[in-house]
Amino acid sequence: MDPLDLYDATAHERVVEEPPKRVDAPVRTPFERDRARVVHAAASRRLAAKTQVVGPQTDDFTRNRLTHSLEVAQVARDLSRALGSLPDIAETAALAHDLGHPPFGHNGERVLADLSDACGGFEGNAQTLRILSRLESKTFDADGRSVGLNLTRATLDACTKYPWPRGGGPDPLKFGVYEDDQAVFGWLRAGAAMDVGGVRQCIEAQIMDLADDVAYSVHDVEDGTVAGRIDLTAMDLPAVWATVRDWYLPDARDDELDDVLAGLRTQGSWPTTPYDESRRSLAALKNLTSDLIGRFCGAAQHATFAAGSGPFVRYEGTLVVPERTLLEMAVLKGIAAHYVMQAEDRLVAMARERELMIELVAILVQRAPEELERPFVDDWDDAGDDAARLRVVIDQVASLTDASAVTWHTRLRRRRP
Repeated sequence: MDPLDLYDATAHERVVEEPPKRVDAPVRTPFERDRARVVHAAASRRLAAKTQVVGPQTDDFTRNRLTHSLEVAQVARDLSRALGSLPDIAETAALAHDLGHPPFGHNGERVLADLSDACGGFEGNAQTLRILSRLESKTFDADGRSVGLNLTRATLDACTKYPWPRGGGPDPLKFGVYEDDQAVFGWLRAGAAMDVGGVRQCIEAQIMDLADDVAYSVHDVEDGTVAGRIDLTAMDLPAVWATVRDWYLPDARDDELDDVLAGLRTQGSWPTTPYDESRRSLAALKNLTSDLIGRFCGAAQHATFAAGSGPFVRYEGTLVVPERTLLEMAVLKGIAAHYVMQAEDRLVAMARERELMIELVAILVQRAPEELERPFVDDWDDAGDDAARLRVVIDQVASLTDASAVTWHTRLRRRRP
């Protein structure tokens, strides 16, 4: 059966109904059109200049948010195809999953979260929904309000990594919708199945979520190795395990993590000699990356089929990720966190980034709307209170790249009122 046939009319709906394309245009499914809209969005282009782990101008090898998103999309597409769902939906969700990230990655996200409490907080995934359904210009409703890219319900739902409002889910720091975006959230979740906790991702969002975990657990280690920060043949394991507990697995024991790493080392491509920058060494590292991605996705695929026969679309079926696989990914993420994110030079840079973001928001709050870009000036004019106006400033700052945030900060500090 064609996977497209498993998605009903409700999954195909858009907030604003759209007429068919010209008869001479290429024939595309609604979900292929969704993918094209995300690829061509301005927010997607900005990802090329946004931090993944370290700044995008660090070197020519290190990943940025755009290259990371492309790699997540490839993993999601392959896993979706293997499970029998529609690859276009999971791929589009993967391409869109980081659109809401502000300058300087998670470091910038934490700053904006602290500064935006009065208007409902900040969360990169909630910002992604806001971009897709409001801030990115494509379609307007009958009342003249932007509905963003006007994606189908199935695609927009798949982009919702945390399908609950602030404080409404299992993780108090993670959420997927702001209060003033509740209308479109209610629309996209129409017909959503609920688990005992009251929330549940559709299977395509689960695939995107796992693909993201797989990609950054493996690729951050690859980037750190090429940068000379990680040597997989000589690690200070007690210190690394302390980081794993601090960042990801607070109850993990050293002997348990030793066993997980020993299992990873049985992978035939795990290095036995340090990375030496040669082509042969880089090829070996690439083989390890490929093998680990296959290891993690294959484990999830087998576990999912063992738990149910499908079909694995929308709210039929659940992606099953073995506990051992989750532990293996956490170990890799902990290695990268210890040697890259906690490196002294990175901590110094992050402190400077936080200061810049705090000052930039403060200046714009004082000088808005004059210093805002035109779309955000219009939003400011439509805002009904101080909280709504603060949200406009947060939207403006979140839209900037790392480089443009620095440029704005320098320009505005020189232009004293």
